[in-house]
Amino acid sequence: MNPRGCPRSYLFVLVSLLAIAWNPLPGLAQSNSGASTASRPPGPSQRDGQRDFDFEIGTWKTRLSRLQNPLSGSTTWLKYEGTTVVRKVWNGRANLVELDVDGPAGRVEGLSLRLYNPQSRQWSLNFSNSRGGTLSAPSIGEFRGGRGEFYSQESFNDRAIYVRFVVSTITPDSLRFEQSFSDDGGKTWEVNWMAIDTRMKDSTARSP
Repeated sequence: MNPRGCPRSYLFVLVSLLAIAWNPLPGLAQSNSGASTASRPPGPSQRDGQRDFDFEIGTWKTRLSRLQNPLSGSTTWLKYEGTTVVRKVWNGRANLVELDVDGPAGRVEGLSLRLYNPQSRQWSLNFSNSRGGTLSAPSIGEFRGGRGEFYSQESFNDRAIYVRFVVSTITPDSLRFEQSFSDDGGKTWEVNWMAIDTRMKDSTARSP
């Protein structure tokens, strides 16, 4: 008589049944595994967006409108004209944008460094102007359905606001940029920067 009062033969049968229960036949295990895999929905495909700005490489004629006093109720827009030059960096995984426009309100010289993150598959847009000499907080986002949307949180007139930057209406020879501010957590947006770029003659989307 073994411990716990079970006969040896009974104990042997019990152990054998337990072994089968914990280790099913190989064919059955493979069948169940296949059924489990088949019933699992496929994960969403992730697109590689590192070529999203390739279309913009080159020189563009820029018509820019800027709201004079954002988030103040102002409806006074300032007009500028000039050029935008876009150059590839790191074989397209980054690019450098130089904006140079003039208008009755003066000259605007801007610089934007756009960097692609292969892990998040998103772009960061880092802007500076010649008067400030520092980079703004990066706007993060991506392109979907031919439209790029990028967001950041910044300070404006000592208030925390959201900033949205949109690239849209893209054709081989023209595109539109739009920047908006929100001071109510993204419930409403006020457009304060609009630019229409038209590709200049003899300017192609080739890397310089």
